[in-house]
Amino acid sequence: MAPDAPRPVGRPMDRPMSSPMNAPVNAAHHHHHGRAAGPALIEMRDITRRYVAGGVAAPVLHGITLDIHEGEYVAIMGQSGSGKTTLMNLLGCLDVPSSGRYRLAGDDVSQFDRDRLALVRRDTFGFIFQRYNLLANATATENVEIPAIYAGTPPAERHRRARQLLAALGLGERLDHRPTQLSGGQQQRVSVARALMNGGRIILADEPTGALDSASGAEVMTLLRELNEAGHTLILITHDRELAAQAERRIEIKDGRIVADTGRVPRRATQAPRGVLAERRASATTALLPDVVEAATMAWRSLRTNLFRTLLTLLGIVIGVGSVVAMLALGDGSKRAVLARIEAMGTDLLLVRPGTRGVRVAGEPVTLLPEDAEAVATLPNVLRAVPEYSAGATLRAAGADSVASVNATSAALPLARGWRVQRGAFFNEADVESYAPVAVLGQSVVANLYPEGTDPVGSQLWINNIPFEVIGVLAAKGATASGTDMDDVVFVPITTGRMRLFGKRYVRSITVQVADVQQIDATQKALEALLTERHRKTDFSVRNMADVLETAADTQNTFTVLLGAIAAISLLVGGIGVMNIMLVSVTERVREIGVRMATGAR
Repeated sequence: MAPDAPRPVGRPMDRPMSSPMNAPVNAAHHHHHGRAAGPALIEMRDITRRYVAGGVAAPVLHGITLDIHEGEYVAIMGQSGSGKTTLMNLLGCLDVPSSGRYRLAGDDVSQFDRDRLALVRRDTFGFIFQRYNLLANATATENVEIPAIYAGTPPAERHRRARQLLAALGLGERLDHRPTQLSGGQQQRVSVARALMNGGRIILADEPTGALDSASGAEVMTLLRELNEAGHTLILITHDRELAAQAERRIEIKDGRIVADTGRVPRRATQAPRGVLAERRASATTALLPDVVEAATMAWRSLRTNLFRTLLTLLGIVIGVGSVVAMLALGDGSKRAVLARIEAMGTDLLLVRPGTRGVRVAGEPVTLLPEDAEAVATLPNVLRAVPEYSAGATLRAAGADSVASVNATSAALPLARGWRVQRGAFFNEADVESYAPVAVLGQSVVANLYPEGTDPVGSQLWINNIPFEVIGVLAAKGATASGTDMDDVVFVPITTGRMRLFGKRYVRSITVQVADVQQIDATQKALEALLTERHRKTDFSVRNMADVLETAADTQNTFTVLLGAIAAISLLVGGIGVMNIMLVSVTERVREIGVRMATGAR
């Protein structure tokens, strides 16, 4: 049996002192008497510790010099506030001295980084606390296993060793009980087993009987003495002189200074107890993280302990993230809707209008002619140039009348505007050349003039009391970005409109469709040059639809950023709420964090 675990023979306290547990750890050392050769296990030289509170340094320890050898049983005595707990924290590598030198087994502790300190706490020390410091939501076995989890021990080996230790300490029937189901003496024995889990070469016991009745206290003290006789170096921190009297050596500390030390008692040299896990621990130290499953189990257990709080935390995260996603989606959706409406008018178009921008002309500007459109159509990169003259007119058909826009244009309009014909056909070049009295209707005109379910194609339509034959119906186009209904329109050949409806020779606009949008700016320059040459002055303006699209996109991007900022604020508020809950969680679990640190957590 491993020397660091007591042999499970009945209850540990009922054993005679001659039990095998009390034998020296290594028979090879039987013949050594007197002082053991070699350096002390613990060497402290001029150790001081100061805490800074409110900008003022408060010294707790003043120049502590101390040697403790392997296998000693030392009691450090002192009243509350004398500095004995601070000294224990320094001995156990839970704290670092303000000045002085601390050597552990020959190594200078001040040279250790945080990970190395964690390894030392895990593999060299075993802590036994006055308040037991067991994890409330873990069983006795799981509490004992904690140091081995941080040592990276395989679960099966861990379970076996924890059960073996608990059985040896008389808790074989209590393996799966939680701390609340155990008496004080039993809880303290669980903490003793935890201290021995990784070997416990040096056992630090801080007031181990402080919370126990006298009978349980006596049992625990007997157990500690047996552990010392089995080779463990035992350091007892206490204010009780009776307890301190049981130790071989007594050191008294007062106001941060050692005031008495009975000195080391010469005895047989002992060898440090080797843990069951000592062989594989060397390789385990290289593991950066404990087993992922263990980490997940711990996390799940702590979440389950505060289920309602966990749900509230999740709700905060869900609301924060959800609002970000919803706001950005809303911004993106509205941007797409606006851009789709602009694209419905065509993004590969140049719109030529009469009159210079910013210059008001009396009456109607008469500078653009259908012949200008024919000239523009010959330019490179121009697919088609569509002249348009539109004006309001009264429509009458099937006994109903309405007012709509009538647009006199060329046969190329559906191609230039990307406007699909739903029923019938659009007029062609022959219709334009022969001044044909034909009309093509938008969806809103059909809805206003014809009863539902009636097909207008082939019917007669009166425009300003002039009869036209309806030859087609266009697909719905929707409204423009400014809200104008694009479907409330009737298209007629430009020649017919000019001759029979409006009596005007000029046009109100020329829509130019380009072949390559990348070269639209160059085409615009060529078009402006051509028309300036034809008119001998700049009496027109050109609007680039790609620029309109870009401006709209920029506006929408600003809107999306605004929504994103609002969403980010809500996420931040949610995040602060979550951090608050996490802070409460950590504050609540300071004791547990301390226990995990003491048992080797990095």
